Amino acid sequence: MRDEVFPAGYGDLLEQVKSEVRTSRIRATRAASTELVSLYWRLGRLILDRRVEEGWGSKVVERLSVDLRVEFPGMRGLSRRNLFYMRSLAAEYEDLEKVQQGVALLPWGHVTVLLDKIDGPRERDWYAAAAVQHGWSRDVLAHQIKARLHQRAGAAPSNFEDRLPAADTDLAQQMLRDPYVFDFLDLAGRAGERELETALMDRLQAFLLELGHGFAFVGRQWHFEVDGDDFHIDLLFFNWAQSRFVVVELKTGTFAPQHAGQLGFYVAWVEDNLRRPAQHAETVGILLCGGRNDRVVRYSLAGSTAPMAVASYEALPQPVRDIVPSTTELSAALLGEA
Repeated sequence: MRDEVFPAGYGDLLEQVKSEVRTSRIRATRAASTELVSLYWRLGRLILDRRVEEGWGSKVVERLSVDLRVEFPGMRGLSRRNLFYMRSLAAEYEDLEKVQQGVALLPWGHVTVLLDKIDGPRERDWYAAAAVQHGWSRDVLAHQIKARLHQRAGAAPSNFEDRLPAADTDLAQQMLRDPYVFDFLDLAGRAGERELETALMDRLQAFLLELGHGFAFVGRQWHFEVDGDDFHIDLLFFNWAQSRFVVVELKTGTFAPQHAGQLGFYVAWVEDNLRRPAQHAETVGILLCGGRNDRVVRYSLAGSTAPMAVASYEALPQPVRDIVPSTTELSAALLGEA
């Protein structure tokens, strides 16, 4: 095809068209998933009703699976195990409309994870909504359930309500976890260089996943100077979902008031030197510590002008505790650079 000169706006048109195609594909996939889960609910309801009314047991379900696969040889999902999942779905949700507004927005594999690991529709719907919003894979969904994310999300004490605009407070609070779970920081036995390299990369990925949705790593021990004095920020992130810098400081011991002053200083520097007010939301700070007195935290945050939160962490393996006595070394361990 010979080269031709196109109008100046052609590139924008192309990008808009590609965006529409991608969006349409996502909608079509989601609609197909919704219809499939709705079908499975209806089948499950038929099986459940027969079980309740006529006492049909597992042998009937097994025979039904065989007959359905003969009738629909090209259709997947008609196994005995899957039919029991359908029955469980119908038992958990009496109303198809609630299914279509919640779990049916996810692929069926995600729904089976929710049915396996969660009792109760309220908690199940919370994870279903989060999985849809953030595009979690099935494995990520299972991990977040295991890590009790619904209990930890937004739970860390902060001064966001007093230091951020009203419209920004809830959004920033949603980034927080309390406690943060660092149970992935373990490398058993002696490992070769390739295994160590893989583990380090996995640690960084796991840490970003534990921080929450939208976090991108900017730097470790981020160096800056103020009139010739040197300072280092433990961990610096940018949350692209909220378009804001997030300063993270790590303390292996119990929270102390001076920690809030140090973190506030770092947040103020990022605000003045890295943040672009026209493009970025206000910078926030998160202090991760081994323990805290909530009243001490409350008084410390009340005296700070920077938006900050204080969260604890748990499940740091003893072998890691033994080799990370300093904040700098803990920072390195968390990011796989020890």
